[in-house]
Amino acid sequence: MNSAMMRLHLDEISDQLPQNVHAVMLADGAGWHIAGALEVSENITIIGIPPYSPELNPAEKPWQYLKDNYLSQRIFESYNDIVNACQAA
Repeated sequence: MNSAMMRLHLDEISDQLPQNVHAVMLADGAGWHIAGALEVSENITIIGIPPYSPELNPAEKPWQYLKDNYLSQRIFESYNDIVNACQAA
């Protein structure tokens, strides 16, 4: 991922928004989210979340659920066992 790919992603989102609709997106501190060269369409605003605040990042919720309910406090024999546990979730 890099700022050029992020720009393509934002362009696609922008194109899908109805006219006169403005989107607000939360973004973590990944370099491609905050790059100075990143051009953001006028109908999108990116709000950065503070560092070390996974509780504010919605994408972290499924990972926390997986860890709490399927992955932590267990011993896996192989990588495939981990993948199977994730698929079962």
